[in-house]
Amino acid sequence: MQRNPLIDIGANLTHESFRPDFDAVLARARAHGVTEIVVTGASAGGSRAALELARAHPGFLHATAGVHPHHAHEYDDGTDALLRELVADPVVKAVGETGLDYFRDYSPRAAQITAFERQLSIAIDSGKPLFLHQRDAHADFIACMDAVRGRIGRAVVHCFTGERDELVDYIDRGFFIGITGWICDERRGGHLRDLVPLIPADRLLIETDAPYLLPRDLKPKPSHRRNEPMYLAHVCAAVAAARGETPEQTAVITTANATLFFAL
Repeated sequence: MQRNPLIDIGANLTHESFRPDFDAVLARARAHGVTEIVVTGASAGGSRAALELARAHPGFLHATAGVHPHHAHEYDDGTDALLRELVADPVVKAVGETGLDYFRDYSPRAAQITAFERQLSIAIDSGKPLFLHQRDAHADFIACMDAVRGRIGRAVVHCFTGERDELVDYIDRGFFIGITGWICDERRGGHLRDLVPLIPADRLLIETDAPYLLPRDLKPKPSHRRNEPMYLAHVCAAVAAARGETPEQTAVITTANATLFFAL
């Protein structure tokens, strides 16, 4: 089993599905080589909760603070002030999850762009990295990012599931790329096996996006559909296979990158 230290750069541990067995989830993660987890903040309340979890588990859990495009219609001056307060805490390692999602369109696109631009400003002002989301909104997403080019620091496009041209645009701009268990999905993730080798070694990151995206090829197949950080080693092995590396090599690379990216 993969035992090199692993860092899960994106886990939604504030999700209600983790409440009944939260301590066991963390214990299983440690047992499977996960030494640090970045807890995703995706709403005002969720970002506050992520910070509280990180404070309760110093050195093991960290947090991000942001508003996901699904919640962009809730973004107001109070939200902006809260995010700025949270981001000032050293336990919060990045601004986000923020970006654009035209696949679901749970928030009007104009509201998504506004919320995204305001969070880009927070990243500029705070100097913290960006934890980004993009789905079916590449042109507008790139336009927003290019508008602040040279003023933002590090940025990761988390849970990358896009096509080659999108990946090339991100790599050309120096973005980091987060890969999830989507690569293990034979129905819709097969193309990632061809694209992952294109990611420069110093830009590659791995994550579970738990409780979502449980790897479909786990054996034996779990009786549930909840993903959790313990499965990061499985994601690491899938990424390694696609890149022609050993899981140990991929673990070393991605852990070093995560440590640098989030200043852990």
